Amino acid sequence: MNLAQIRYFLTLAETLNFTDAARLCGVAQPTLTRAIQKLEHELGGTLVYRDGKDTRLTSLGSDVREEFAAIVGAEDRIRASVNSRISGRRERLNLGIAHSVAPAPISRFITHALGEMPMLEILLHPIDGKMGAGLLLAGTLDGVFLADKPADNPKLSVIELFSERLMLACASSHRLAKFDMVPPEEIGVESYLDRLGCDFRSQAIDYFMNAELVMRPRLQSEREDWMQQAVADGAGICLLPEFSAIVPGLALRPVSGLNLERQVSFVSVSGSGNAPALRHLRMMVGSHRWPHSAGASKQ
Repeated sequence: MNLAQIRYFLTLAETLNFTDAARLCGVAQPTLTRAIQKLEHELGGTLVYRDGKDTRLTSLGSDVREEFAAIVGAEDRIRASVNSRISGRRERLNLGIAHSVAPAPISRFITHALGEMPMLEILLHPIDGKMGAGLLLAGTLDGVFLADKPADNPKLSVIELFSERLMLACASSHRLAKFDMVPPEEIGVESYLDRLGCDFRSQAIDYFMNAELVMRPRLQSEREDWMQQAVADGAGICLLPEFSAIVPGLALRPVSGLNLERQVSFVSVSGSGNAPALRHLRMMVGSHRWPHSAGASKQ
């Protein structure tokens, strides 16, 4: 068993396609196939089930995948540490964050990553989430945090981080903050503040229409900080993803019949040919403790 075989397997585990995995690893497909077969022989079990175009991991393959990722991650850390010590060279990653993704969960992770990787520099770029996949494939960005997963693409690695529901946001002192579950009819009598950059905006409008609620926005803006501050100051209510509050004084409550949620993910180009810093960061993304939805409980 050697590291090349392990890297080939991890790339295949991401793509589930021998041709794509070989291309990403920079080897001929027969070379990658022989390496996987040799690895299976040495382990004494089948790692990948093959049936024509259908390729998937066996239970053994799934079991060893995490262990192999840890081995590769350890090698990457050792190489990065040695390079940093010898050359004093810092590693830089360009990461994109979709405008609609709240800073708090991502910021906590980045703070942790910077502490674990002392020679890492991160450049954060606000992006339109719809352009994320294109910026990755063009090599402009190393990784992106997106509010919704891109279309399936074997060239991309997607790590799901957390899901968050769309909830009602009001000032902590607002009368609606006393509800565990806000009835739709209670919303219709309140001043509504319209977050123009909301990913759920069209679905929220459909919800209002189906609930026969006529919501006439008193204030509209794409500036998230202004809108949330206005809500916290008591100017009205808005709808907000549950981990997206960035100002103090807000209370978030679920709304009866409003069942909308989004999945925040970290996306990068798949394969083991990425820079060691990105491979290490991706491993940390997968093992990080991300927030979980709190159900209908009050904050």
